[in-house]
Amino acid sequence: MAGESALHDEGGAGQPILLLHGLMGSSRTWVRQVPWLREHGHVFTFDAAGHGRPAPAELTTEAFVDDLAAALAPFTEPWVVIGHSMGALHAWFLAAQYPEKVAALVLEDMAPDFRGRTAQDWAAMISNWPQPFATREDLFEFFGPVAGQYFLDSFDKRADGWYLHGDVDTFRDISEEWGGRHFWDQWASITVPALLIEGEFTITPDGQMRAMAEQHAGAHYVRIEQAGHLIHDDQPEQYRKVVEEFLDGLG
Repeated sequence: MAGESALHDEGGAGQPILLLHGLMGSSRTWVRQVPWLREHGHVFTFDAAGHGRPAPAELTTEAFVDDLAAALAPFTEPWVVIGHSMGALHAWFLAAQYPEKVAALVLEDMAPDFRGRTAQDWAAMISNWPQPFATREDLFEFFGPVAGQYFLDSFDKRADGWYLHGDVDTFRDISEEWGGRHFWDQWASITVPALLIEGEFTITPDGQMRAMAEQHAGAHYVRIEQAGHLIHDDQPEQYRKVVEEFLDGLG
């Protein structure tokens, strides 16, 4: 079944909790959150298509979410889906397309409308990264401590060092889709409880995550001070506090 081998059982018991990583990430980027999330349910992580495994034939959000839904097909109980960036988009798109699969959402630093933006310069920069990164220290020196850990968790480790775990053109085209369409309609169809977490130094267009919360009676917006895009690793204690409060409130 498509996507099934990319779903990883991380242990725990009770309410199923699914963790979805961001663009150029992997299931391993959640390793520091999995232990405390096990106290709230049965935790699973997922590797998105195109991230260490084949990409869909069409690089659309629909195709990625269909791949995810296929992995969840054997399960009947709805999930609490926690997503970062691209994973947050896939989380609410899953709730819109497969509402029976989702009980609640935690969405980190992602907005519905990036139209007009392009990933061309960003992709060119990635193509010039000095791969392989021979040591862990090289990764941290190049990316800094937070992003360095993200990529250390995600990249492929080979005999001569760490390499990007996917195709630059694939990552570019995933992002380029966001510059050509919006996802407000999918968000408007969602009724499950939702926690929206935005970093002070967000990559999202100004005000969109607040607007998402204002349009959804069951949504709550939180802004985390001194946090960049990778909130869960940049300000892990604050992230844990607001997520645990939300999970406890689900009852």
